[in-house]
Amino acid sequence: MIELLADFLIINRIQVLSVIGSISLVLFILKLIKRKKLKEEYSLLWLTCGIAFTLLSVFKPLLELFADAVGIIYAPAAIFLMLIVSAFLILIQFSIVISKLSDSNKNLTQEVGILKAELKIISQKVKDQI
Repeated sequence: MIELLADFLIINRIQVLSVIGSISLVLFILKLIKRKKLKEEYSLLWLTCGIAFTLLSVFKPLLELFADAVGIIYAPAAIFLMLIVSAFLILIQFSIVISKLSDSNKNLTQEVGILKAELKIISQKVKDQI
């Protein structure tokens, strides 16, 4: 029995490592959400990628079908393609979020500057009346 398991792990080591890695990713993202370290809106892309990796890792024919559709001869290499594409999509999502935050920060800074100028004018008028 142990020899069969060892043979399976040796023959399918890439698949086993992919399954372990994919499940670990999904569990890690869920743990970050539970601890409030990652917002749900930002975790959706991570969870989608993790579930897709898990499905492709568990169901080898699905991975081979995907690899054939993309034109990759060695099916496990398709997982690396998916990793690169997923990282690219996540980076685009974070770039969008950073751009929005940068614009919000600029607007807040301008509003604070305007309020300071108005406060200075008002305090000068008060001093002049005294």
